[in-house]
Formats: sequence, structure tokens, C-alpha cells
Amino acid sequence: MLAMSSPVHAVEPSEILSDPALESRARELSKGLRCLVCRNENIDESDADLAKDLRILVRERLVAGDTDQEILDYAQSRYGDYVLLKPPLNAKTILLWFGGPILLIGGGIVAWRQIATRPVPPTKVPPLTEAERARLRDLGIEADREA
Repeated sequence: MLAMSSPVHAVEPSEILSDPALESRARELSKGLRCLVCRNENIDESDADLAKDLRILVRERLVAGDTDQEILDYAQSRYGDYVLLKPPLNAKTILLWFGGPILLIGGGIVAWRQIATRPVPPTKVPPLTEAERARLRDLGIEADREA
């Protein structure tokens, strides 16, 4: 069961670099790049063709001698901030970073206000009027009996 629960890597044997140090760097870089087809899956775990192309691109640039940051900058310039699983905090991505918490807090405030302003049900039932007692007697029900 534990073997089946480990993350599945979609990296094909033909993609793996012969240099273990470069391959390790490629895997780390791949964990930070989003598959543009699968959304919230990194390219190391995705079977999509675009993810495979990105994995190959990362490995080609590593072999060419690029630094990790140069590779990330290249992917970001080519595909935008969305390709990064942790996009930078700037004016264009502020909604990505704070949209969820803002909606959660706003929903909590709305729920709290709804609960706080709802009318409180009466705690005591008013006594029956004489007309209500007469109607109950006509129906054969004792008016003084507790519910």
C-alpha cells in the first residue's frame, strides 16, 4: 500500500540525464514548474505532452550550463508567472496570493453577521386568549394542559 501511495513520476527513461547531479537539479526544478495542461501538478508528475516538452527543455538548458535561476527565468518569460507553482508576489499576482484568504475572511464575516442579526425566538409563549380557550373546549381539548 505504501509503495502505491508514493508520488508517480512521469519522467521517461529517455529523458533522464546521465549525470546524476544534473538529473537531481532537473528534478528539483521540475517540482517548481506547473504543468500548463494539468493545472496544479508539477511537470515532473504530469504525463501531458507539454509537461514532457518542459522537462526536456529544463534538461537541455542544464546541459547547456544555465543556472537554476536562468532556467526558471526563461520558463517564466516564455509562459508567464503561471508556470511557477510559487509565483512571485507582484501587482499581477496579488490576487493569486491573497484572493483565497480574502474570500474566506469575507465569507466568515457574512456568516457571522447573518447569525448575529437573526431574530431571537421568543422564550415564553404568551397565554391563550379567552376566544382561543373557547375554541379548544369546542374541539374537546383541555386548555390548561401542558404541551
